[in-house]
Amino acid sequence: MRGIRETIHPPGGHSFRLLEWSQSLREVDSVISPGRTVRVPGAGNHWHFHPEMELTLFHTGQGTRFVGDHIGPFAAGDLVLLGERLPHYWHPKGASSGISVQWHFPDDHPFWGFPENLVLAELFKRSGHGISITGKTAEAVSSLMGELTKSMGTGQLGIFLIILARLGRASGRDLRLLSASAFNLPSESAHQAAMAKAVRHLIASFRDEVHLEDVLKITGMSRATFARQFKRHSGHSFSGFLNRLRLQAACRELEKSDRGILDISLACGFPHVSFFNRLFRREMRCNPTDYRKRSRARKA
Repeated sequence: MRGIRETIHPPGGHSFRLLEWSQSLREVDSVISPGRTVRVPGAGNHWHFHPEMELTLFHTGQGTRFVGDHIGPFAAGDLVLLGERLPHYWHPKGASSGISVQWHFPDDHPFWGFPENLVLAELFKRSGHGISITGKTAEAVSSLMGELTKSMGTGQLGIFLIILARLGRASGRDLRLLSASAFNLPSESAHQAAMAKAVRHLIASFRDEVHLEDVLKITGMSRATFARQFKRHSGHSFSGFLNRLRLQAACRELEKSDRGILDISLACGFPHVSFFNRLFRREMRCNPTDYRKRSRARKA
């Protein structure tokens, strides 16, 4: 697997890149103008980061979202703002579609020469945690993102600025930080590719018995180096990341199936139901049975 730093080039004559996909995050189109697109390599389907900020909206699809040290579910309508060099990854279950905007406005960018834009500095800083956008703000921004694909030139830039303005004045209840820690990884790192391989292996294998020794062989790293770099890049220890993956899978099973707690814990990779129950109560602040009841009550 290649290094996890994605290289982004806005099309000529554009200050940001607008992407669309209709089936898979591996098959992404860069929108040049209304009705004109160019296929570009998609990176959203694996763990990666880039210097650019990103605003991503899923029209359809569901699965697991990884943003910094956050691991959680996503569904259609999911709208997330990502800061610079913040590692992220969407793992859809099946097909998905959506739209994404990517831009890079460092401190010396002309964007900051307009005093009206200075109010966005705090939003951009908070985006280092990843921000989930909901409520009326999400409704307004999602609609505006759709308008971006129908516009070009100054009109498209104007819509983009309106999107940023809408985010900048959003109600606090519409913005939720995702990652407990802010990330800003260096542009280049000798450990990027190895960490991507480790994350990919854990996501593919978490339901089975996973051994650290196998991951060390995959990455070619010593135990001490792996522990240090994995924590730096994912925000979790090896076991902590693995347990979060398993917990998210268990939560989905509790919401969507009538399987017993023991069956779910074993199917999601927990060898002992007693450990599963303790971890679930600690992380979810309730027991699995209550979680199932609450989730179904919300949907009723």
